[in-house]
Amino acid sequence: MDELSKRLAKAKVIGLDTPIFIYFLENNPHYAPLSQITLNGIEKGKWEGVTSTITLMEITVRPWQLERESVAREYEAILVHFPNLSVVDIDRKVARAAAQLRAKYNVSPPDALQVAASLSYGAKAFLTNDKRLSKLQELIDVIVLGDFLNE
Repeated sequence: MDELSKRLAKAKVIGLDTPIFIYFLENNPHYAPLSQITLNGIEKGKWEGVTSTITLMEITVRPWQLERESVAREYEAILVHFPNLSVVDIDRKVARAAAQLRAKYNVSPPDALQVAASLSYGAKAFLTNDKRLSKLQELIDVIVLGDFLNE
């Protein structure tokens, strides 16, 4: 887990993919400790976090499916009020950059939007659990959470 902290510290501004929040909120037995390290560092100001409104949509889908409006609203409040975390809106500039990422690297629309939003905010690293995003390594330091499981 120290290796994850060291890697994150190099970036200063870190883009966060949705699963990082889901693991934390749902206390995933495998990934919650790693998510906790990341989010604690952001909360304490060790580094800045950035995600997009895509994360807001994705973390609230399950509570809405289960008709648990209070949980969906709680998740939203946690996200938008989290210290040292910026939630970037998907505007035309981000959409254009995402289209260029999709064209060049063939990444999914949500992934392209997440990474484009992170880049627009100055992120130097992107924390995900999707190894397929490693193809973006030439643009941003893609950190795959699963690579740190056996520390």
